[in-house]
Amino acid sequence: KQWYQRRVRAPPLNVDPDVYAKEKEFFGIKKEREVAVFIPEGDGSDGIDCVNSCRMKVHNFLQDPRSSSLAAVWHGFDIFFICISIGFLVFESEPKFKKQFTDKNETYYVPLFIINCIIMGFFTTDFLIRLVTWPSLLEFWKNLFNVLDILSILPFYVNLLVGSSDGEEAAGETANKQHYVVLRVCRIFRIVRIFKFVRHSRDLLIIMKAVSNAKRELILLVCLLFIFVITFGSIMYYIEANANKDFDSIMKSCWWVIVTITTVGYGDMYPTSAGGKLFGGFVLTLGIVFLALPMTIIVSKFSFVYEREKM
Repeated sequence: KQWYQRRVRAPPLNVDPDVYAKEKEFFGIKKEREVAVFIPEGDGSDGIDCVNSCRMKVHNFLQDPRSSSLAAVWHGFDIFFICISIGFLVFESEPKFKKQFTDKNETYYVPLFIINCIIMGFFTTDFLIRLVTWPSLLEFWKNLFNVLDILSILPFYVNLLVGSSDGEEAAGETANKQHYVVLRVCRIFRIVRIFKFVRHSRDLLIIMKAVSNAKRELILLVCLLFIFVITFGSIMYYIEANANKDFDSIMKSCWWVIVTITTVGYGDMYPTSAGGKLFGGFVLTLGIVFLALPMTIIVSKFSFVYEREKM
């Protein structure tokens, strides 16, 4: 005899309540009235329980490197392949090594391509297993890291498709331009691979959660910055427009305000009139105070959330 979960959730009598609660949370089962339901043997529920149990174990294996020694090895390989993938991305932009990654006639093209295929095969396998074992498909796509994973994998396969179509078609000038644009976009998306590191660091995950909890303060900071830049950029434009050709539009003046209040000071444009210099000093001083007010709130809240999550 055994206990089985139907529309009315019923915990088995021989299962620890904490374990049962974790399983309900894993499979997204909402809190409902719990009633003991008797189900006779041989109804096939053993197979369902076994599949759910295996899914949960595999899910924990991929999510938590501390779940087993094999999980630690898997996560170690993931980090190793991420490092190599980012290294390929960087060296591919170097003029001396670029042909080794793009020209099939070069000596090291084939070995590098094979290594890249192995890495992408590992990433694809990891992604597909996560997709299959995730408790809810909708929740899977709500997870930011899963979206980043698919964005980091797709460029490789799109690149293969574009490359194969180049070999099959009579490449006209228009087709070459379209393929070039597609490849450029794909290479940009390869940058998101670096964010795969965040999944393997608890401290980075805590920082992201702390930033998320301070989103209201960050929105306030952006709003204040927007108001400040537009207001003082417009004023500086009307002060310097006739005396300085660098301030020939409000957009350029806003750029000067951003560079000034962030204390970067590129020196690419600066006021030359007496009124412009006086107003520039006022903008710099007021900008520091203006930005310091919300920053203190953000830092204090960030510290509070960070310490709370670490505990």
